[in-house]
Amino acid sequence: MRATGIVRRIDELGRVVIPKEIRRTLRIREGDPLEIYTDKDGEVILKKYSPIGEISNFAKDYTESLFRSLGHIACITDKDMIVSASGVSRKELWEKPISRDLEQAIASRQVVTANRGSGTRIVPVTSEEDAQSYTAQVICPIIADGESIGAVVLLSREPSAKMGDTELKVAETTASIVGRQMEQ
Repeated sequence: MRATGIVRRIDELGRVVIPKEIRRTLRIREGDPLEIYTDKDGEVILKKYSPIGEISNFAKDYTESLFRSLGHIACITDKDMIVSASGVSRKELWEKPISRDLEQAIASRQVVTANRGSGTRIVPVTSEEDAQSYTAQVICPIIADGESIGAVVLLSREPSAKMGDTELKVAETTASIVGRQMEQ
């Protein structure tokens, strides 16, 4: 763990304020759920809660199936990071923070189908990567209990790849199934 040098007092209701700089860095917004852990040394650990993270094994099975059937890189994200990715090395995408553009597409429930050859803009998936490495993509938000909680993302690096109706329908179906799984 890293020390921040920031000290805060607990108020009479047991609350402590998480500094704005830390909230911004960790993308914690008002109303975001946090998990509380304790360890044997008496430390209290706050971790941003990801409902999709709860079904990460299920998400991994889905991305593997999508990759095997479509041949495209397949990812499932929550609102902050990539929960599962297939068709690339684990280091490349898995548990990487998503880009602000992807975060915005999820929040606005925007379905994206982009093909470089047709001049449409490719949305960067992670905050660390260059969208230019992809030639085509589909982004479909995952909706659970009326709230946008993540996305199913299909990507290709193949020069001649095109994302069309088939990929869009598969991504929408997967997003719907994951959303229903989250509601149970």
